[in-house]
Amino acid sequence: MSSFLQSFLDPKKSWLAAMHMKSVTKRLRKYGLRYDDLYDPYYDQDIKEALNRLPREIVDARNQRLKRAIDLSMKHEYLPENLQKMQTPFRSYLQEMLALVKKENAEREALGALPLYQRTIP
Repeated sequence: MSSFLQSFLDPKKSWLAAMHMKSVTKRLRKYGLRYDDLYDPYYDQDIKEALNRLPREIVDARNQRLKRAIDLSMKHEYLPENLQKMQTPFRSYLQEMLALVKKENAEREALGALPLYQRTIP
């Protein structure tokens, strides 16, 4: 990726990226979600594998956040203000494991081995 594009997407350097990050943070806090909660394990097999490798407590906490967000959305409500302030939407728990899974898959592909899993489209 070009350095111009990287600087444009970096919230520390671009006011537009910072404004977008602030907007996303505000929306995630309303429901008590983290950014990593938005990744869908049914869409990407790497995400599913990364979630399977995480400790059970982290996956359970993710599922609780998702259930709470769905419940709040169905009730057309938001978290109380005091709980919204406690939320950390960009504290990552999935990115390191996802990077490791993608690295292993790239290494496996470079060595010519068959992939462990393939997504089948019905």
